[in-house]
Amino acid sequence: MMIDMPAVFTWTVRVYYEDTDAGGIVYYANYLKFFERARTEWLRALGIDQHTMRARDGALFVVKNASIDYHAPAKLDDVLTLTLSIEKLGRASVQFVQQACCGAALLASARVKVGCVDAAALKPRALPPAVADKMRSA
Repeated sequence: MMIDMPAVFTWTVRVYYEDTDAGGIVYYANYLKFFERARTEWLRALGIDQHTMRARDGALFVVKNASIDYHAPAKLDDVLTLTLSIEKLGRASVQFVQQACCGAALLASARVKVGCVDAAALKPRALPPAVADKMRSA
């Protein structure tokens, strides 16, 4: 059963053979890849280009923390619906709540904290104002 949360963004992926283990079940670490893809596509949908952000603002996103709960397995050829919402938008970080579902079945849920860092020094820095504004408006 899906957790009731506002789905700010939805992205779908199909499970391929390369995503599964020997038993045909999605390998647990691949949910991190699926969630990363959803966050990247969300940024694109907001008009945030990460290459431009690095070149113009000298800023990068890095994952600071990820916590995942696994509820049910995904299998080869399943179509997964990935959702994300912002739980907390800070000065230099964004806390996301993400889910992976197949139909009405909740497969995995996660909290992922992403920090903004200076591209050269890799030290925390404030989100570029234009980026923070787009995230707030989402």
